[in-house]
Amino acid sequence: MAGSDRRPAVVVAFAALMLLAAGGGVGLLPAAEGLGVNWGTMASHPLPPRAVVQMLQDNGIKKVKLFDADAGTMEALAGSGVEVMVAIPNNLLDLLTDYDAARDWVHENVSRYSFDGGVNIKYVAVGNEPFLSSLNGTFLNVTFPALQNIQRALDDAGHGDTIKATVPLNADVYNSPKDNQVPSTGRFRSDIAGLMTEIVQFMNQTGAPFTVNIYPFLSLYSNDNFPLDFAFFDGTDSPVVDNGIQYTNVFDANFDTLVSALSAAGVGGLPIVVGEVGWPTDGDKHARADYAQRFYAGLLRKLAANAGTPLRPNQYVEVYLFSLVDEDAKSVAPGNFERHWGILRYDGQPKYAMDLSGQGRNTALAAARGIRYLPRAWCVLNPIASPDAMSRIGDNVNYACTFADCTSLGYGSTCNGMDAAGNVSYAFNAYFQVQNQVEESCGFQGLAVQTLQNPSTDACNFTIQIEPSVAGRPVALTVTAAATAVLLSVLTVMASL
Repeated sequence: MAGSDRRPAVVVAFAALMLLAAGGGVGLLPAAEGLGVNWGTMASHPLPPRAVVQMLQDNGIKKVKLFDADAGTMEALAGSGVEVMVAIPNNLLDLLTDYDAARDWVHENVSRYSFDGGVNIKYVAVGNEPFLSSLNGTFLNVTFPALQNIQRALDDAGHGDTIKATVPLNADVYNSPKDNQVPSTGRFRSDIAGLMTEIVQFMNQTGAPFTVNIYPFLSLYSNDNFPLDFAFFDGTDSPVVDNGIQYTNVFDANFDTLVSALSAAGVGGLPIVVGEVGWPTDGDKHARADYAQRFYAGLLRKLAANAGTPLRPNQYVEVYLFSLVDEDAKSVAPGNFERHWGILRYDGQPKYAMDLSGQGRNTALAAARGIRYLPRAWCVLNPIASPDAMSRIGDNVNYACTFADCTSLGYGSTCNGMDAAGNVSYAFNAYFQVQNQVEESCGFQGLAVQTLQNPSTDACNFTIQIEPSVAGRPVALTVTAAATAVLLSVLTVMASL
């Protein structure tokens, strides 16, 4: 999900079918076998890389998937023993159709770290969901040549036996026919079927896995009639039956649709890695902490039991949870929930009890250690602002939410229940924190004032940002349709002030 402008319409192979179905540290058990996490860094104040690596170790997480090959991140992982999937962003794929460029990339980002006590690199992710329907074919002609060149460069550098190149793909690259939407009829999407067959046959030859991102949450997000229980792992009254096989959750159904597509392409035994799977906690009515906790509890039990899926039973599935921490600078084009996927908050604090071992214990994750915060100061609406200043409130809220994260104010979100003044204060404070509390960032043409009194409510947290690391700096956030909806929800109540 990180770095992708994924649209709700491309989420799960079974949206129509489901309509028919209607319906810390010390003392922790090891994480479930095969369990990893996605570590994204699209944040105004990213956590220090060494603190993140320590947090992975404290929680017994031994695998991590990245979205680039940032030197600070890689250096922090050196010597940790954590297994790494390092990544090549989509905007580099065209360059890597040239073998010399691919060789240079491998030298700089793989060989540089591959030594005793270095980084334990296992995979190179070539692109991130490059065949999304919403990308309109931008990367169709460059992804496979880049994949081939990277694997060849890994082989030539002596890494090919232990490091494999793969392509993380969204589940929209396969589907079932509209008149028979069951897993056994799964095939690769018709417009890319030939290309996908070439890619999976190449992976089969090189020993690389197929990497797929599966998001049951997005089924609910895109379809109010989707049966809620089918998104989780604790049973449903309306299972989907396929040739005598009962599917009680959309994850298994989606995964087995891919298994069928691989079989149809002649590589039925190709290993599958789930590159992203998770549940957000804010930004939508279904993005709730209790739902996330329910989803992960079921998923982790399944992984710990090596249950597999009906078409691949009794085997462990390698899974990377999405994601480790919230990222307040992600694009919200797919939805406001994009900034709230973390199993931990922006500051590395747990959101809810979560037992990574899958044994069902009511335990908290180990938090990030040694995190330093900005002073306990907030920026809020000035209660004695002049009428002239109040006439400019709309433009100022718009400005604040362009350069800071206001997604928690949207419909169905944690801060949606505040009054108009609270909404404005939230927006002003979000900007103030992103700007590291510099005095000038709490002006807003006389509308704002600093306070030492915490304006948070039981449901809505007014953030105090962490101290910026070397990589932390204010980030301009793009206003999209989803972000505009948040702004409108604030501005429509301005008249009551």
